[in-house]
Amino acid sequence: MYSLSVLSLLKNIGPSELIIIGLVLVVLFGGSRIKNLAKGLGESSKELKNVKKEIDKTVSGTDDEEVTSKV
Repeated sequence: MYSLSVLSLLKNIGPSELIIIGLVLVVLFGGSRIKNLAKGLGESSKELKNVKKEIDKTVSGTDDEEVTSKV
């Protein structure tokens, strides 16, 4: 039941609350640390997309080399 109340609370967060949360994070962690965290999240997201593409290629059974050799 606890997780349901947290999820319903997250749905009701507005722009002003997000700004306040952002300011608190900057004060607690500092701008440079948040910048490094955001950079790491971006790199992780990019790597996840690359892995997804590789898995899709493997599952479909077509590689770039196979496509060019058939032509």
